[in-house]
Amino acid sequence: MSEAVEKRLRTYVDLVRKWQPVKNLVAPSTLPDLWRRHVADGAQALAAAPQARRWLDLGSGAGFPGLVTAAFLADEPGASVTLVESNGRKAAFLMAVARELRLPVRVLSDRIESVAQRQAGSLDGIEAVSARALASLDKLLGYAEPWLSNGALGVFHKGQDFVSEWQEATQSWVFDMVKHESRIESDSVIAVISNLRRKTA
Repeated sequence: MSEAVEKRLRTYVDLVRKWQPVKNLVAPSTLPDLWRRHVADGAQALAAAPQARRWLDLGSGAGFPGLVTAAFLADEPGASVTLVESNGRKAAFLMAVARELRLPVRVLSDRIESVAQRQAGSLDGIEAVSARALASLDKLLGYAEPWLSNGALGVFHKGQDFVSEWQEATQSWVFDMVKHESRIESDSVIAVISNLRRKTA
């Protein structure tokens, strides 16, 4: 990690702590372990798809992993991270952090379904779609289909229910998957999905 990236992340963590009482950004029980539980965990998205430079992060919340990805990519030419967050208070926080850290970030304060229906065409060139603690794998694939079906990777943090979620998803979808064991949570994985298509009857 470069000095510039570390500085951005430290400032980001300070902002999470500052805004937490007002915005309820993360579970209070995780605040003492913010670096490991959220920052280091979030950094695993980019580590799982290191070649991707144009990211779409769904259900961004407090910005894990989307803002962490942007902090790492801020000095990369052509890099961009689009954050989708329907909660107006959290979207305001994301915009404030992006401005202060001068990150290559665009925030869409809208529902994921609306973005997929109305703005998928304006988000051409997306190379990876990330999500953490958002929905089951089957639902995530539905949300991300406009981009994954055009060649983007799905990079999804999944927990202890991953196997049952994967089995459910294969009832409706055909896809390739590379599974990375989480370095942070022993029962979690980062699932990288490619070549997505819906199953036909």
